[in-house]
Amino acid sequence: MLEIKTVDESPAAGDYVFIFAKDNAVVSLQRPPDQFWLRHEAEQAFGDVGVGAPLGYWAGRPSYVVEVESQGLNAMEHLSGNLYSLFGRVPDAVFAAYGRALQMLSWKRDHRFCGRCGAETMLTDGNKALACKACNHSSYPRLNPCVIVAVGKGEQLLLATAAGRATGFHSTLAGFIEPGESAEQAVIREVQEEVGISVTNVRYFTSQPWPFPSQLMLGFFADHADGDIVIDPTEIAHADWYSRDALPVIPPPQSIAGQLIHQFFAAL
Repeated sequence: MLEIKTVDESPAAGDYVFIFAKDNAVVSLQRPPDQFWLRHEAEQAFGDVGVGAPLGYWAGRPSYVVEVESQGLNAMEHLSGNLYSLFGRVPDAVFAAYGRALQMLSWKRDHRFCGRCGAETMLTDGNKALACKACNHSSYPRLNPCVIVAVGKGEQLLLATAAGRATGFHSTLAGFIEPGESAEQAVIREVQEEVGISVTNVRYFTSQPWPFPSQLMLGFFADHADGDIVIDPTEIAHADWYSRDALPVIPPPQSIAGQLIHQFFAAL
């Protein structure tokens, strides 16, 4: 499991590095995807990879995320794919580490220059922030809090497919928390907006970091209070109530959506 804490050491040949080409993780075809690159191996394969962004410690070793050019990949030696290609193929702790790596890479890429004055930034505050050299404005990695909710009605669960997303899954409803809004208020609003029903008895379940691109999913259960399903077609393609013995294709149990669904029916 990745230990998230300040990396004080200078980069060394024996550090672990998570390699990305744009938003795609790069793994070696010579070993399983959960065996990470050492810095000297990455430099043998790709040349100078730079310091990168610090992640913390994996198995006691300092770990970083670095970026390489996709044209430098060798199809006979390297495999490149987005994080969805690793989901379910590697242990949860490994997927979470790759997720943090992508988020930190995106943060460093997006804040290379100051958003206030345009000057170049540099790592500061124990490598936890990017600070402007000119105006001293600091940018820390940003998380976008989202709610995801399993809405029950008796022994049935509300499941929906999102508009414009060909995932093949029916899943629970989800949405971003608005400024000035509590997570519970966001649950009530999102359900009303997306499927036109009101809910009650909103209760917290668990959370999950979700690196697509940088979200923290807060999972809830809620009970149907009133109303019939009327979907917002800009958000939802289809929604209905489903019983345990007639479920459509649902997300895998590694996802918080899959956990909510399984827990709902397990509690009946």
